[in-house]
Amino acid sequence: MGETGTVILDGMGVRRSLTRIAHEILERNKGVEQVVLVGIRTGGVHLAHEIALRLEEIEGVKVPVGAVDITMYRDDIKGHAPHHPVGKTDIPFSLEGKRVVLVDDVLYTGRTIRAALDALMDYGRPSCIQLGVLIDRGHRELPIRADFVGRNVPTSLKESVVVLFDAHHTPTNVLLEKEVQ
Repeated sequence: MGETGTVILDGMGVRRSLTRIAHEILERNKGVEQVVLVGIRTGGVHLAHEIALRLEEIEGVKVPVGAVDITMYRDDIKGHAPHHPVGKTDIPFSLEGKRVVLVDDVLYTGRTIRAALDALMDYGRPSCIQLGVLIDRGHRELPIRADFVGRNVPTSLKESVVVLFDAHHTPTNVLLEKEVQ
């Protein structure tokens, strides 16, 4: 994977999508008073920080951002965990009674989100959890849907969606890549 594939969102398109998501979060939650963002490692964390910057620009309030690693909660690696590197969950604030916006880059089968929900429950009981994703590519295997979507991109099972970031963790492009046969 890399810079090959069809660009479905360029840098400006990504920025517009994240700004729209920030406005939708504000509207749905009537401000940011009890809102916290938790990104799923790794792309979701970078996007959560980008959304937090936009929320601060709009509201003048810093929104707390945390990170959740789902490696140990995934249902496809039970018994194989030693082969997968485990990242760090970093939620430096209480989730009790908060309005958590879980952030990921690409929503696909829903299994990553299910794992993230399991992980969050180990850290407290929020008043609600909402889901924000940059790309929803379809093909759900679980009854999970995003509350905030940057773009819906219908894909085939032989395609993948890749969000690229620069050295400063700023999203630069979203690519649709075809499986090489």
